[in-house]
Amino acid sequence: MRGYASHQLRALLRLHPDGLTVKEIMAEVPDRAKTSIRYVLRNLPDAYIDRWESAPRKQYRAVWCVVIPPEDCPHPTKGKRYERQEDETGER
Repeated sequence: MRGYASHQLRALLRLHPDGLTVKEIMAEVPDRAKTSIRYVLRNLPDAYIDRWESAPRKQYRAVWCVVIPPEDCPHPTKGKRYERQEDETGER
C-alpha cells in the first residue's frame, strides 16, 4: 500500500510545482487518511517542506513539494570521490 501511495502523492505533487498542504492533498485524494498522507510525505526521499502558511489559532501549515531531478544528473559511482574542479583563475 505504501508503494502505491508514495507514487500517487509524488505524481500529485509534481502536478503542483507550488506545492500542496496536507489538507489540499486530502481534498485531491479522499481515500487516504491524514496520518497516512503525513507518514508517506515524511518518508519520501524527494519530498520537502517548501514554506509555512499561517492557519487559524496562530498555527502554521507545511506546504510540501517534491524535487524533480534533472535528466542529465549523473549517478555516483561506488568508491569514487569527485574532486572539485578549479575554474580558469585557479579558484574553486
